Parts: sequence; structure tokens; C-alpha cells
Amino acid sequence: MTLAEAIFLTVITASTPLLLAAIGELVVERAGVLNLGVEGMMIMGAATGVAVAIVTGSSLAGVLAAIAAGMAMAAIFAVLTLGLAANQVASGLSLTIFGLGLSGVVGAPFVGIQREGIGKIPVPFLSEIPVVGPILFRQDPFVYLALALVVGVSWFLWRTRAGLVLRACGENPVSAHALGYPVLRIRLYAVLFGGACAGIAGSYLSLVLTPFWTSGMTAGRGWIALAIVVFASWLPWRALIGAYLFGGLIILQLHAQSAGVRVPSQFLAALPYLITIVALTAIMALRRSGGSVAPQGLGRPFVPDR
Repeated sequence: MTLAEAIFLTVITASTPLLLAAIGELVVERAGVLNLGVEGMMIMGAATGVAVAIVTGSSLAGVLAAIAAGMAMAAIFAVLTLGLAANQVASGLSLTIFGLGLSGVVGAPFVGIQREGIGKIPVPFLSEIPVVGPILFRQDPFVYLALALVVGVSWFLWRTRAGLVLRACGENPVSAHALGYPVLRIRLYAVLFGGACAGIAGSYLSLVLTPFWTSGMTAGRGWIALAIVVFASWLPWRALIGAYLFGGLIILQLHAQSAGVRVPSQFLAALPYLITIVALTAIMALRRSGGSVAPQGLGRPFVPDR
């Protein structure tokens, strides 16, 4: 394997959890809900996934448990913000803090216990293509799932009636409710979907990226996923680009440090966030009139007439 192939493979590995979490949050925000608890849902998915995988000896059981954990955390958020109309920003931050603490309790008995990671699944014939084959068609199931979610979510949001209704709930929930659509129920489904995606992203960290548990292993990836959604202007294909851009920056700063580049390590670690600010500024400056913007009802609680 050449150095270039190795770098591309590590970029894909670093980008996959970001893409999984970002695509779930994108659907949530398209429905008009701002969930800042992605970090908490991810780390609960990581802790629960590795714990169940070690106890049962099944990685599949670990992934399913991670999905359930992410959805359970999302359900708590939904009860607060949709059921009780609590402030979404405060509820999301509280969810992150709660998840960070609870994950430490869940994962404490499994600290340092390694298990065999989930292997790669080569695509017949395509994986034998020189250079491109090993990079694109010899990956673990999470990579294929992340790419499939980008295609599926894009098709759902822009090519189906249900996607149009979901976007309407994010743009103008009052009008959607007046037309007879169950706004709160639709938002609940979106929040649960986002929790499931965050749980899968967390399980990727503890079952594939580093197949063991350590406290705080998400290392801010949930916040990066939130930034990717904004960077993508709430469009799935741009989220794919943003996730791989962030993953590339993470890998770039690691390679730069190992190569002895004479730049402070703190600056290299902050580079992905700096690039985000620059990219967001450029996008807003160059965005054409009528382009994609944040849903009008994002972050605003909705209480239907009774």
C-alpha cells in the first residue's frame, strides 16, 4: 500500500463517524429542532455499544444497543423540547453533559478491555481495481452505511412527499399544523432518527476506530458534526463534503505533527475549526440568492392549539 492510499483510508476512517452524526442531525434540523446533544448521544452509543459487544461477544448486538442508547437519549430530549416546550439549546447542552457523565458509569467496568474490531467487507470485482478499489470498495459496513444514508436522506428530503412535509414542519410549523400535519409527531420521528445516527457514530468509535472503551473518546466529534450541518447549508451532499474535509484536516494535522512540522501543535489541533470559520464565511458571501438557508422554524418551540 502506498502512502497516498494509506492517507486516503485514514481520512475515510476519520470522516465516517462525523458523517453519520451529521446526516442524522441534518434531518433533525430540517424538521425545525436544534439538538445540541449530539456529543452526549454519540458517547452513550460508544459506551453502550462496546459494553454490550464485550458481554455478548457480538458486534452486531453492540451496534443495535448503541442505536437504542442514542434513541433513548434523543427521546429524553424530545420529552423536554417537544412535550414540555423547553428551551432547545439548554436541553441539548444538558443532554451532552448528562451523556458524558452516564457514559463514564456505563463504560467503567470495560475500560481498557480490547475486543476484535469489525472487519472490512470487500465488494467483489470492484475491490480489485488498482488504487481506487482498496480505498472505496474495501471498507467496513459503517462506511457503506454512511454513504447510503447520504443518498437516502437526499432522496427522502427532496423527492418524497414525506420529506416535503418534514421540511414544511421546519420552515413553518404553524402552517403545517393548519393543514392537518402532526408537527410534533414528525419532529419526534426526526429526533429519534438523529439519535439513532449518533448512536451508530458512537459505536463506530468504540468498535472500529479504536476497539476499546475510554472515557471521553468522542473528543468533540459531536460538536464538529453540528458545525458540518451548518457548513453544508442543511444539504446532505454538502454534508458529505464537509465530513471528509474535516476528516482530512484531522488527519493532516496528525501527519504534520508526526513529520515534525515546526508549527505549534495547538494551532494544528485548532486548524479544522479555523477552516470551518473561513469556509462558512466564504459560503455566505458567495451564496446565490434563493439558495439553501437555515429552516425558518429552527430552534423555535411549537405548541399546537388545543
